[in-house]
Amino acid sequence: MGGERHGWKKNPAALVTSSSYLVCGSMAGCEATTALLPRSGVQGKDESWGMVIPTEVREEEPGGVEKLRILVSEVTVHQISTDPWYQVGFVLTTGINSSYVLGYSQSIMVPLGWIFGSTGLFLAAAISLYANSLVARLHEVGGRRQIRYRDLAGHVYGRKMYGLTWALQYVNLFMVNAGYIILAGQALKALYVLYRDDGVLKLPYCIGIAGIVCALFAFGIPHLSALRIWLGFSTLFSLVYIVVAFVLSLRNGLNSPARDYSIPQLHNRIFSTIGATANLVFAYNTGMLPEIQATIKEPAIKNMEKALWFQFTIGGLPLYAVTFMGYWAYGSSTSTYLLSSVQGPVWVKTIANIASFLQTVIALHIFASPMYECLDTRFGREGNNPFSLQNVLFRILVRGGYLTINTMVSALLPFLGDFMSLTGALSTLPLTFVLANHMYLKVKKKQLSASKKTWHWLNVVAFSCLAVIAAIAALRLIVSDSKRYHLFADL
Repeated sequence: MGGERHGWKKNPAALVTSSSYLVCGSMAGCEATTALLPRSGVQGKDESWGMVIPTEVREEEPGGVEKLRILVSEVTVHQISTDPWYQVGFVLTTGINSSYVLGYSQSIMVPLGWIFGSTGLFLAAAISLYANSLVARLHEVGGRRQIRYRDLAGHVYGRKMYGLTWALQYVNLFMVNAGYIILAGQALKALYVLYRDDGVLKLPYCIGIAGIVCALFAFGIPHLSALRIWLGFSTLFSLVYIVVAFVLSLRNGLNSPARDYSIPQLHNRIFSTIGATANLVFAYNTGMLPEIQATIKEPAIKNMEKALWFQFTIGGLPLYAVTFMGYWAYGSSTSTYLLSSVQGPVWVKTIANIASFLQTVIALHIFASPMYECLDTRFGREGNNPFSLQNVLFRILVRGGYLTINTMVSALLPFLGDFMSLTGALSTLPLTFVLANHMYLKVKKKQLSASKKTWHWLNVVAFSCLAVIAAIAALRLIVSDSKRYHLFADL
C-alpha cells in the first residue's frame, strides 16, 4: 500500500478495518450503495462518519453472506462511487462549456488567428483527452481507489509530492474560481447595462454580488454528487447562452461589413501568443480528475474513459460553435465576454446573461469541491446528516470565508484572460500533462517499451518548458494590465 510504503499517511479507516464493509445477501444482489465508515480512525462518544464505497474486494462468510471491503486512498465524508458515467460526463461538460467559452473568441482566436487558433483548439482537445486518460488509468494504483490528485501523487512519489501537488491544485482551483466570479460579475454588469448604462453599478460591485450568490449556493450543496439535478439546469443554462451568442453573432456577422482578422500588433504580442497557448489547455482541463473520478461507479476506469470521450466529442461541440462564430462575426474586435459584443433584442440578451450568471454559480461549485471536501473531512461534517444545524453552520463559516477571499481577489484584479493564462501555466500544464506522463511512466515502467518511455519523457520535458514560458508570459501580462488599469477596475 502507498501509505504503508512511504510511512506518511497511516489511516486505520482508509487501510480497511474489519468493520469497514458492506454486507449483502448474495453476489447478484450486492450493489455499490453507500457505506458508513469511521472517519480517520477517530474514537469517542461523538464519532464522525464518512461515506465510502468498496472497490470490488469481496469476502465470503459462512452462510453465503458477502462482505465488500472498502479500499480508498484516504477516508472522506463526501460520497464515493455513487454516480453513473453519464452524470460524470455532464460534470466534465459543465466545466468546459461554462461561461468561460464566451471569452475564447477573444482570448484564444484573436491572438492566434484562424489557422493557429482553430488548429490549436482541436490539437489541445486530442492531447488533453490523452493526458486525462493516463490519469484515469492510474485511479486504482496500489489496490485502492486514489480519490484525490494529491493521494495519487503521494502514493507514487511520497509525502513531499503530496504537499506540492495539493499546493498546485489549490492554486489551480482558486484561480479558476476567481475567474468564475469575474464571469458572473460580468454577466450581472452586462445585464444592468442593457437597461441603465449610467455607470453606477460597477464591475467590482457586481463581482461582490456574484460572490454572495455563489456562497449561498455552496451552503446548500454538501458535496459534488449532490449536484445531480443542478447539472441538468447547468446544461440548460449553457445551451441558452451559447445558442443566443451563436445565433446573434451569426445574424450580426451576416449584416456587418468585412471584419479584420489580423492579429493585433501589440508591443507584447509574443507574450499574448504564449498566453493564448496556455488558454488552449485551460479550456479543456479541470486539474481535479481523480476527485471527479472518485464519484463514478465501478468499474471506475472504464466508466471514466466513457465520460472523457463524452466530454471531448459531444461535450466539446458547443465550445467550438460559439468560439468560431464569435470570432467570425466580430474578428479582432470581439470582447472578452461575447454577450457584450452581440446586438439583438434586449429581452433575448437578458435571458442569456441571466443563464450565464446562474450556470457560473453551479460550475464554480464543481471546481471548489476539492477544497470543500478537504475542509469537511478534516474539520467538519458531524454525523450522517449533511443538513444538520452544525454541518450547515460549518459550511457557512468555512465556505463563506473561502469565497470571501476569492471574491476579494477577483474584484481586485478582474483581468479574466490573464487569470486563464496564469492558471493554465502554473497548474493545468503541470498537473494534467507533466505529472500525468511522469506518473504513468513511473507506475507502468516495467510494462512500457523503450519507444513509449521515450514518448512520455518527451511529453514531460516539452510541457515543463511550456509551463515555465507560459507562466512568465502570464505574469508579464498581469503586470502590464495592472499598469493600464487601477485596482478594482471597472472593465
